[in-house]
Amino acid sequence: MPRSNGHYSQVVEHNGMLFLSGQLPIDPVSKKIPKSIEEQTKQALSNVALLLQEAGSDINKILQMRVYISDIRLWDRVNNVYKAFFGAHKPVRVVVPVNTLHFGCLIEIEAMAAV
Repeated sequence: MPRSNGHYSQVVEHNGMLFLSGQLPIDPVSKKIPKSIEEQTKQALSNVALLLQEAGSDINKILQMRVYISDIRLWDRVNNVYKAFFGAHKPVRVVVPVNTLHFGCLIEIEAMAAV
């Protein structure tokens, strides 16, 4: 499992539930941040999927997502990528527009899932 960069856990399991820390759109190998909101959304979702896989779960067991975006006007573009990623699976979701995110990222995603 990728290590955290600070004093926090990437994933915590409690009573059969997985709680994931917010995932920025940073490639875990190259450490690069894609430019477009579509690419950043794909990368953040891929990071969520990787953590779930490492913890013995998968995206179809996600129950809740919190999506933080730097500009609410990006939401339609984010939602299109999100919809393609999940297909028929529809976790509950909250979208939170924020002013700025770490490293100038446009999106950060956290999740709760069953093991």
